[in-house]
Amino acid sequence: MGTMKKRFLSLLLVSGLAVSTLAACTGNTNDGANNPAANDGNAGNAGNAKTEAASFADISQNIRGNTAPTQEQMDEVNTTLNDTYLGDLYEEVIPNDYSAYPYKKDVTLDVWVPADSNIPDMNNQAVQKQIEQLTGIKVNFITPPVGQEADAFTLMISSGELPDIIIEPNRYPGGLEAGVNDGAFLDLTDLMEKHAPNYSEWRNSNEMRRKTTVTDDGRLLGFYGISPYSEWIWFGMLIKQEALDKTGMEVPNTIEEWHAFLKKCKEVGFDEPLNYGSKYGQIFTGIINGAFGVWDWTFLDSNGKVQWGPAQPKAKEYLATLQQWNKEGLLNRDWATADFNQRMASAISGKTAVMMDSPDTMWSYWKQQNNIDFVGALNPILSDGDQAATTYKNFMRTGRSAAITTQAEDVEAAMAWLDFNYSKKGWEIANYGEYGKVHLVDENGKPYFHENSYIYKDPEEQPVATTIVKYRMHSWPNIRDEHNSNPLIVAKGSYSGEIRKYWTENMDTSMAMPPITFTQEEASREAELGNQLSTLRGEYFAKIIMGELPVDAYDKFLSEAQKMGLDEFLSIHQAALERYNKR
Repeated sequence: MGTMKKRFLSLLLVSGLAVSTLAACTGNTNDGANNPAANDGNAGNAGNAKTEAASFADISQNIRGNTAPTQEQMDEVNTTLNDTYLGDLYEEVIPNDYSAYPYKKDVTLDVWVPADSNIPDMNNQAVQKQIEQLTGIKVNFITPPVGQEADAFTLMISSGELPDIIIEPNRYPGGLEAGVNDGAFLDLTDLMEKHAPNYSEWRNSNEMRRKTTVTDDGRLLGFYGISPYSEWIWFGMLIKQEALDKTGMEVPNTIEEWHAFLKKCKEVGFDEPLNYGSKYGQIFTGIINGAFGVWDWTFLDSNGKVQWGPAQPKAKEYLATLQQWNKEGLLNRDWATADFNQRMASAISGKTAVMMDSPDTMWSYWKQQNNIDFVGALNPILSDGDQAATTYKNFMRTGRSAAITTQAEDVEAAMAWLDFNYSKKGWEIANYGEYGKVHLVDENGKPYFHENSYIYKDPEEQPVATTIVKYRMHSWPNIRDEHNSNPLIVAKGSYSGEIRKYWTENMDTSMAMPPITFTQEEASREAELGNQLSTLRGEYFAKIIMGELPVDAYDKFLSEAQKMGLDEFLSIHQAALERYNKR
């Protein structure tokens, strides 16, 4: 587990340790022989960025467009900080300050990160080993067993012993800001510009990135995954081409058309045509319920005010619709309990015609592994003339966040290690992996996965669903280039990106909530009310859809929600939204 650090004081005064479960990640030292910045004493000085970049010999002619690089060329790219072969691909230029590397002291950082079942040993993950070599900063990853992340996080916090860095610090009760206020995480505001020049420059190069990575009172508390653009919508309705062919029907739009299509699918042999959702996370997806304006959670109304989806006027109409669909056998029977593997097993069987999922995921499971073609459909609408809509919007915040704890023994080293991910070299490695075996660089300086890339032709014959995290970082505190570096999107013949782009360009996202934050006083109350309302919503909605309660039971649900403190819950969110808008 590595050397855990000294105990911190007063943290256990935090109210309750009901940590909500969220989702999901090495060692040699670079001697600096190929890095002109190795002995520069101005580590972390953003003003040196262009000087350091210019000191490298330009190797772009050797690398750009080269489809058969020599070992010497691969070494030049993979073991040095030379980035002269990389182009500037976005509106804002990715920074390249390497003056902190290799790090001036021998240090090993303990980094807590939730496990990924596709990464057996994070300490041997290919990208992290390469970053360790280039930065000269050793890292010991601490990963709990898969499925035990929430309990492991709670135990770590309650023990009073923290590592240097925590990935997914929002697991802390009340979130990242509460962790800083309680003395668990460091406030990095006064340190960022000096010790994280790449992150600082990148987040400040765009107003949306700046706004979504700072607190309401202007503090910088952690490192966020941030993108060069707002990523495409990633989740929606996907229909097997076979189902369209067998039914002879067009892609449905309205709820009525969807009902008719699903009934026809059942008639032609798809026993459970709609894989509706599961504990995997999509019981209430905002896809069908959104047609009724009954969004999963909070959303913005036409006046820009915060509202709660389950309390909207057409909720009973939505519930009656789904109760009927469930009664008619149009939904997968295990929708309330199925995990990811169960859903995928159902997806590739003859039972399922429609999935609510990511086209990237289904490209792997349907097309690549089982040669099943599919198309994407916009979220259903209630009536002709309505616009398909979603409460998902990417605010250039993506991937994961990271916090440095108050027990970090070398804060500068921790910041330097995280900051590398926001440099041009770090962007290349994290997104595209090792040069040669995993990616090449085209004539314009853009990395790409070539035909024989380990991503697509893994020596151990693992599928892309695994190699996507084996040879690159898919969700991390870094500059994530999802549209160009997600192997499932850019694979030869893949149309998952086209579906996601189509969804994004044709659905209204005006009701999407931005990434607001709560004050310390608000956070605990919001979490308390949110947990209660979520449990209440889950129980009532699921039982009504399954027919265990009548649709009219919704009236009792709404009454209980209001007694529980729904108005207070909304007022907390409204106050946070107003502060966000003033950032």
